[in-house]
Amino acid sequence: MPVVRTNAGCDLSLELRGLAKDLPTDAPIIVMIHGYRYSPSQPGNDPHRHILALNPETPARRALSWPRALGFGTGSADEGIALAFGWEATGRLGRAYWRAGKAGDALARTVSELADLAGRPVALIGHSLGARVALQALHQAQPGSIGRIILLTGAEFRDAAADALNSPAGRYAEILNITSRENDLFDFAIEMWLGYGRRQALGFGLALPARNWIDVQIDHDGTLAALSDFGFPVDRTALRLSHWTPYLRRGLFDFYRTALRQPWALPMHMLRTRLPGRIEPRWSRLLAPPPPAGNLRA
Repeated sequence: MPVVRTNAGCDLSLELRGLAKDLPTDAPIIVMIHGYRYSPSQPGNDPHRHILALNPETPARRALSWPRALGFGTGSADEGIALAFGWEATGRLGRAYWRAGKAGDALARTVSELADLAGRPVALIGHSLGARVALQALHQAQPGSIGRIILLTGAEFRDAAADALNSPAGRYAEILNITSRENDLFDFAIEMWLGYGRRQALGFGLALPARNWIDVQIDHDGTLAALSDFGFPVDRTALRLSHWTPYLRRGLFDFYRTALRQPWALPMHMLRTRLPGRIEPRWSRLLAPPPPAGNLRA
């Protein structure tokens, strides 16, 4: 099926309603949510022409097609629905953070209706402030309408994530929190600019253990070894600083694709048992010895 575009505040189109009602058994619905500095109203920053497109219109190195990486665009009738969710994420960081909350409310209405039409939970994947959008959607979504969520270096705070997890919809969801010490400077920035030094970023992981939440540090040797054992060999080249490696590091999208399309193949209890789940100290990547040459696309 083609990628279906929608934006915060828009009603479900007749096309999307029809696709959801006629969705083949076991075909997934995956909502993709961009992060900061994208805007559907600005052609030069339009996420629907960039990472959320099957064929990005920009030659930028970071313009990796999320829907293709998630298994869409094959022409198969059972590949499911890829919903590209756009929202206004430009301007000052504080303003964009506030808009992400409002976009989460809009997303909640969208996924609740989609899940009802299709008779199955909806999966979410979001990067940076897009992770905040996904978490905020849990507050307003119908319980059971959101299934598995993958957060990619989320620009959110630990306390806000815990609140979202304790919501009615949050208790039904399964969350993989993808973190990296390569993102430390970005985490530190939101702590200083938005949290005034009084709140900790989600890059530290969830503060307290939860049965439906797993922290996955993708630049940790033990985590990479475990992913390889699962059948997902990932490029081990590490960068000192990057906000984008959760979707640019080779091999990671193979893991995300399986985790979202076939959650039964990677159940939470198995992931929790086999993945280290630990978070290394802040700045450990920045202070590490120089990495060997590799093929990381960032």
